[in-house]
Amino acid sequence: MENRRTSPLARDAMAYVLAGGRGSRLMELTDRRAKPAVYFGGKSRIIDFALSNALNSGIRRFGVATQYKAHSLIRHLQRGWNFLRPERNESFDILPASQRVSEDQWYNGTADAVHQNADIIEDHGVKYMIVLAGDHIYKMDYELMLQHHVSSGADVTVGCLEVPRMEATGFGVMHVDDKDRIVAFVEKPKDPPGIPGNPDFALASMGIYVFGTRFLLDLLRADAADKNSSHDFGKDIIPHIVKNGKAVAHRFSTSCVKSSKEAAAYWRDVGTVDAYWEANLDLCETVPSLDLYDRDWPIWTYSEVTPPAKFVHDEDNRRGMAISSLVSGGCIVSGAALRRTLLFTGVRVNSFTTMEEAVVMPYVNIGRNCVLKKVVIDRGVEIPDGFVVGEEPELDGTRFRRTGNGICLITQPMIDKLNT
Repeated sequence: MENRRTSPLARDAMAYVLAGGRGSRLMELTDRRAKPAVYFGGKSRIIDFALSNALNSGIRRFGVATQYKAHSLIRHLQRGWNFLRPERNESFDILPASQRVSEDQWYNGTADAVHQNADIIEDHGVKYMIVLAGDHIYKMDYELMLQHHVSSGADVTVGCLEVPRMEATGFGVMHVDDKDRIVAFVEKPKDPPGIPGNPDFALASMGIYVFGTRFLLDLLRADAADKNSSHDFGKDIIPHIVKNGKAVAHRFSTSCVKSSKEAAAYWRDVGTVDAYWEANLDLCETVPSLDLYDRDWPIWTYSEVTPPAKFVHDEDNRRGMAISSLVSGGCIVSGAALRRTLLFTGVRVNSFTTMEEAVVMPYVNIGRNCVLKKVVIDRGVEIPDGFVVGEEPELDGTRFRRTGNGICLITQPMIDKLNT
């Protein structure tokens, strides 16, 4: 990235992040927070990846639409993203569903979540809109996508992943011609169309769209007046443009950001407990698939002021140590052993405890003599002394949320229920 020039198109664009979804497949992890606010990678939230991509791409105007249980998300955005200044022609608007259009109308679809704030968007006077999902893990240079949008003369440019064709059945799939013009958009097809010249692969939508601002707002006004529309980008807006205008697919491989240590483009939907656990533990590899140490493309976030992590005791069976693990600031590993484990801020692990393949959110306290394997532990949970998880599948399934892959999600209400 050393030779990357200033981004003139990005400076005339607004990144509009759709962050209102619950993410119900994450089960109890989203009981108190929206999916974009779920912790990831030791110190970040999921939404930080889309926002960091935009900032690193040169964008300086942001809008974030929130809806479902938005308090922790809004608090994170206020704390971690308040450095943008209007006097530098920068802005960061948090846009909760606030019944601005009608007293009985919240956001009724992804397109409606943009339309309801059309006046705010117009006030910024930007030429381009980048509409982003706020719940995926990846690094991408949106300036390159903007350049593709302008050079192709498209009405909309859709960010797409190249995936094995029969793995695309859960996505919106772009059927394209040999110039990547979209000729059909198919939602979750049983038999996805292949890519011309590469029929074993399909182009799956990433939920990233680039529009001219005026074109988008006019289209959203017309869609809002259509009583038969569900006011959704994937179901209504994109198919309409495919039929009546020019829609172009932009391949993630052409604008993904990779450091010298990353072998392949990395994109993950961490929308299930299994996927969330796996993506976090990806970071524990000797050479991780996603390089968070890339100083040319930092992942910005709110960073608490904490003391360094501490490891204490050096006796047989009581040695504070971590192998192939990430340990965040404020953690104390007191005579415990960690293997392939990720600790978020302020976790305390007490003596004679062993942990393996665990993802532990902030301010968890784990008692003595515990054995925890293949777990995801929610924020603030108190694990009692002598607790064992990961050795008796049937018992684990009666006490916790256990996935088909054997990952146990543990929350404080689950622990409390065991004590009643």
